[in-house]
Amino acid sequence: MLLLVGLLSLTTAKAQNHNLEVGKNLEIFNTLYSQLDLFYVDSLDPGQTMTAGIKGMLRSLDPYTEYFPEEKKNELEMMLTGKYAGIGALVKYHTRLKRVVIDEPYEGMPAAEVGLKKGDIILTIDDSVMTDKSVSYVSSHLRGDAGTTFVLKVKRPSTGKEMKFRITRRNIKMPELPYYGMRPDSIGYINLNQFTEDCSKEVRRAFVELKHQGAKAMVFDLRSNGGGSEMEAVNTVNIWVPQEQMVVENRGKVEQASRAYKTRLEPVDTVMPLVVLVNGETASASEITSGALQDLDRAVVMGTRTYGKGLVQVPLDLPYNANVKITTSKYYIPSGRCIQAINYNRETGAAYTEHIADSLTHVFHTRNGREVRDGGGIKPDIEIKTDTMSNISYYLATSGLDSTEVMFDYIVDYIARHEQIAQPKEFHLTEEDWQEFRQRVIDSGFTYDNLSRKQFDELVKAAKFEGYYDELQDTFDALKDKLHHDVATELDRHRKDVQQMLELDIISAYYYQRGYLEAGLNYDKQLMEAERLLNNPEEYQRILSPNK
Repeated sequence: MLLLVGLLSLTTAKAQNHNLEVGKNLEIFNTLYSQLDLFYVDSLDPGQTMTAGIKGMLRSLDPYTEYFPEEKKNELEMMLTGKYAGIGALVKYHTRLKRVVIDEPYEGMPAAEVGLKKGDIILTIDDSVMTDKSVSYVSSHLRGDAGTTFVLKVKRPSTGKEMKFRITRRNIKMPELPYYGMRPDSIGYINLNQFTEDCSKEVRRAFVELKHQGAKAMVFDLRSNGGGSEMEAVNTVNIWVPQEQMVVENRGKVEQASRAYKTRLEPVDTVMPLVVLVNGETASASEITSGALQDLDRAVVMGTRTYGKGLVQVPLDLPYNANVKITTSKYYIPSGRCIQAINYNRETGAAYTEHIADSLTHVFHTRNGREVRDGGGIKPDIEIKTDTMSNISYYLATSGLDSTEVMFDYIVDYIARHEQIAQPKEFHLTEEDWQEFRQRVIDSGFTYDNLSRKQFDELVKAAKFEGYYDELQDTFDALKDKLHHDVATELDRHRKDVQQMLELDIISAYYYQRGYLEAGLNYDKQLMEAERLLNNPEEYQRILSPNK
């Protein structure tokens, strides 16, 4: 009894000391700002200065705890719901033109409906000139309250004509399921790109539809899905898992941050073979989904290790319509593991992070007794790495790296010359098309950093520093000649990759994201392996039940 009383007294003393420290430091903070505001040589902007102080404080915690002043409340709402009000189009900065242009209108959205095209140069929004503005500035003016109307003036590069469009903004929600459909051998495919409000209903609907079309097995694609709603993850797992099954448990410092989530609904199918595809950008709610299905031995997880975000955030209201998104707990999936990959060290008072080494992780077990580990994300049951992109492909495709914009401009010109193209699965550039593109790249003066040449230059520096360059100069000169940067040769060497990338971007201009994804599946190494596995039931069962 004396020991219990002593422990309670110690706990109470610690709490009182903590509260005292909080009160003391709040008083210091308030007094400091008052003195700055009174004595600092220049006038302070209260909102700007305090926001900087708040952000500095939050930077010492983790990157997911964020402050949203009133003017950025829409960013939080979009993050939580996937919705915003605008025209529904990606814009980009065209390096050669030094202008912001339309990159990709979204299917069924105002930009596409009024006839905006990829490459249209944004000139004005109502009376505001946009020709010397940044992407963020233009984007902020394209967005606004749903139902408001504005006039957008653009220049279409294929004709040189200036065009005006009257556009009414409306609530834009990116499609959770950009594509789903049937694959060969009665295999269904569903791609989910975010866990926003009601996305689980869309996945359930798509799954039921594919079952009616004859699907006997399913691939659920969560690659590059950054997550979202935890409850939507639970409801998605519920499609393939019975009622009253524990999916995830949150454990926080305070009672209201700790909660266990179980499946609530009747499942659609608990026996159909299922493969979940993941990669390094599969995070948060996507990891809850893939990890729970792995822990429950309901699916084979395939791809590469996931991001490793095992933290849960909750939005809280602040005075004057401000908000804060706070990390309140860690989550634990059915085996009992937390897959958080990074420790955020708060003792230093700075943003110091530490990756958890594999040697420090712990073993847990799935329902069938398979070993799984915490920390470091979800490790796939079958690891399948993607093909790496060639250096020349990367530079041609990445905005800002190619100052000629030759690939983007070729696509814009191609669209202008072709009113329509074949269906996504059937479209391919002709030999004449490829040769035209190849010549345009060569004529444009396109250059890129040759990785092998960069490493060669570093080797030369090291040789000179260590004093053996002179005696090997002939060897270095011969190697330098071999590494000569020739764009035509590189295009021919990597034609398959470059042409595939070019075709997919052209397809997306006609068939939007669903077309891009549908066509891309033809080249998808990880999907092909998933389909191979699903066509081998014995191997599939052996992975999930190795001891049977």
